[in-house]
Amino acid sequence: MKYRKLGKNGPEISVIGFGSWAIGGSGWASSWGSQDDELSVESVRAALDQGVTFYDTAAVYGLGHSEEVIGRALGSDRHKVVLATKCGLVWDEDKNVTRNGTYDSILREAEASLKRLGTDYIDLYQMHWPDTMTNAPAEETMRAMDKLVQDGKVRYVGVSNYDVPLLEKSLTVRHVDSLQPPYSILRPAVEEKLLPFCQEKGIGVVSYSPLTSGLLSGNYTYDTTFDEGDWRSRSAAHTGEGLRKNVDKANRLKAIAERYDITLPQLAVAYVLAHPALTSAIVGVRKPSHILNILPAAEVALDEAALQEIRAIAAE
Repeated sequence: MKYRKLGKNGPEISVIGFGSWAIGGSGWASSWGSQDDELSVESVRAALDQGVTFYDTAAVYGLGHSEEVIGRALGSDRHKVVLATKCGLVWDEDKNVTRNGTYDSILREAEASLKRLGTDYIDLYQMHWPDTMTNAPAEETMRAMDKLVQDGKVRYVGVSNYDVPLLEKSLTVRHVDSLQPPYSILRPAVEEKLLPFCQEKGIGVVSYSPLTSGLLSGNYTYDTTFDEGDWRSRSAAHTGEGLRKNVDKANRLKAIAERYDITLPQLAVAYVLAHPALTSAIVGVRKPSHILNILPAAEVALDEAALQEIRAIAAE
């Protein structure tokens, strides 16, 4: 495993991170379907054994369940890892999820996450989505984050799904240690403005969905379908004509992967890690093979010709 420093002030973390969205299981709107908790624990332990030190979850994943599973899986090894979670999405008794970046809500959420994770500090606390519901200013959210750092409950502060203007507002309050954007071969938009901005400001980047939620797994065909409880069943990129186009692109990308004697998922992760702004690529995990089969990507160095060829396919 290789490691990189998270921004200008952060810790060193593994270049491949453990993503735990699906570990939240079923019973909420953005579920990946049912999940065996013991298989989730086994996956975390397998990643630990291979030197993976960055574990990313969120309060909303499984409406708290993902945090509980991650905390249990890490157990006494919690101090060996950089544990990241997210706030800003809250839910009611009917499981309706809303965005809330207000000062008091962020502080309450942190206490709940600490309890579920079974820890007394969070290494990286991230605002999950911009608050477009209460319309709390980004500066207010950052003040709450800074309070958590001052109180010793959080060590580093990050944001997810922010654009440059929101980052600029956040930076007026305190340094933002990391940004977590969607970034993949099929979703390269952040390369234009966001990643250069983060490089300039010393903000680490831990990208999510490098396999574009499975589209670059190499397992999809024109006939792939998803259970009704799986959010991908409602995704234009994973159904109908969108799926057909993405399967065609994936098949062409496989030829490049074969030249490097790697798999398509390994190519996908190696591509995002090739960008100098990237600290780590978060890979979604439901079973040990999902993380173990990706690890060789940490050692892959794609040349410029391959990168250009990949970009050309993605742009079609």
